[in-house]
Amino acid sequence: MSGNGLIPGIRRLINTDERLRTSPFNQLRQQMSDVLGDGGILKEVVQAGDGPPVPHNASVLMHYSAYLDYSNVPFETNTHQRFPSIMKLGRNVTLAGLEMGLLTMKKGEFSRFLFEPQYAYGDLGCPPLIPAFAEILYEVHILDFLDSGQVDDFIELSPDEQNTAPLSNLLEIVNTVRSFGNRSFKQSHYENAKNHYKMAVTLLGNRETQSDAEREKVNTALLPLYLNLSFTELRLDRPHKALKYGNKALEINSDSTKALFRCGQAYMELQEYQSAKECLISAQAKRPFDSDINNLLKKVATCYKDSLDKEKNLCSKMFRHMREK
Repeated sequence: MSGNGLIPGIRRLINTDERLRTSPFNQLRQQMSDVLGDGGILKEVVQAGDGPPVPHNASVLMHYSAYLDYSNVPFETNTHQRFPSIMKLGRNVTLAGLEMGLLTMKKGEFSRFLFEPQYAYGDLGCPPLIPAFAEILYEVHILDFLDSGQVDDFIELSPDEQNTAPLSNLLEIVNTVRSFGNRSFKQSHYENAKNHYKMAVTLLGNRETQSDAEREKVNTALLPLYLNLSFTELRLDRPHKALKYGNKALEINSDSTKALFRCGQAYMELQEYQSAKECLISAQAKRPFDSDINNLLKKVATCYKDSLDKEKNLCSKMFRHMREK
């Protein structure tokens, strides 16, 4: 009977069945919960997060790795990136199961998801990396998320609708946009950061304030944006624009140490050392032990002295040349 291949075939079936029962994915399945109730998306929380879950249309900052069964090497991962790109649900996150899974997660959470083919790459897979009818495991760590859907909805409103919206809503939107800018700045994407800061400034500038109290709240929100813009323009080697935004910050709060420091930095880059010195001395008077202020003030003094020495030498050479004639 062994000659017709029946016994080896039965053995192969038994081995395959045993292999399926002991596969890594099947072992994981025993400790996972059913997200939708149909067995298509299973989840295991490895490390709990804090706060509310990720909202619809949010933009998510996450580390992730995706695996096939029996594989210890991910076919897709971004864990090597210190600053992963922000991914918007519905736009950058296109895998149905992953998007649904992310909506169950909180900031700081690390979870594993097991997706059946209908919530992953379907019947066809994605050759050559992903075979047909493949189950997929995702390990996801939510670093942060921003409610960009709320921002999108607000920007789509007409100017009149934006003006009649509660000021608290506008300030929340502005804070979210500023957070996008801060994320971009930390990743050294300075042009992108600048664009977000300017968007936030525009939203605040379009607001028709109804009282002194509202104007005060708007100015309080504008101050850090102008400071951020000033710092960003310095990183972009645009000291003239950095000075402009630093002065706008001083118009709101003439005692702002950060604004004085930013103006001092800008004047320093513009080689206007006397103006830089004046700004930094004013900042130093408010924070005498601030090392950044004191170090820059020393640098300005040195550069100012060097520039005067060069000017004296130049004048001396000119007069000597005139005398020789």
